[in-house]
Amino acid sequence: MKFLGRPVLCILLAFLATSAFAQQQNNITRELEVGALFTTGNTDEQALNFAGEIAFTRNQWEYGFNLDGLYASSDNETKGQRFYGIASANYEFTEDSFFQARASHEDDRFSGFDSQSDFTVSYRRGFLQNRSDMDLILNTGVGIRWSRLNGSDFDEPILRVAGEYEWIISNSATFSQELAVEYGTDSNIYRSDTGITTQILENLSLRFSLRLKHQTEVPSGRDETDSETAVTFVMNF
Repeated sequence: MKFLGRPVLCILLAFLATSAFAQQQNNITRELEVGALFTTGNTDEQALNFAGEIAFTRNQWEYGFNLDGLYASSDNETKGQRFYGIASANYEFTEDSFFQARASHEDDRFSGFDSQSDFTVSYRRGFLQNRSDMDLILNTGVGIRWSRLNGSDFDEPILRVAGEYEWIISNSATFSQELAVEYGTDSNIYRSDTGITTQILENLSLRFSLRLKHQTEVPSGRDETDSETAVTFVMNF
């Protein structure tokens, strides 16, 4: 796969290595999400949407690794290509209070940037502890964002505010909403991930999702807002 850059390969290798290491840990969760579209004839199109997640705990620490990507082409011309990796470590002070260190790297061929990465440290707080069907986590922290544009690097301090909400609608359906705002000195990035997951089999589900990303300052000729609507299969193992 020639379109995989070196940072993405590093994240992918770390993701796979962590999966092997996690075999020795307790409370391990693994999730793989895949959706694809292929057409031939008058129109030759291919689209692949995938994501993977590994999370495990060790004493008071919880580690998480996520990698998701998108690749789309039409008539042998690439129309979309994006990879986004996240690594995080949470230290539990109390049952609903955490310290988090988080790093991410995004390589989006059509964003105008060569790549964007960030590192933040933050405080996480859980809410709705008295509800068995709902969960809410809020996150506030500071860090730095690195952007590469036309071979040049520049950085800026950021304030990151994020929230994660989950509602178990029924025994087979779950609604989730993730929102994040990264306030920077040069630009702000807003992210939203909305999804409904329906369980089909014990370890297989169907997920409908809408992802939005809005950046206030982008290279000339690029749109400020990107959206992805997907229907994917989710496997837990």
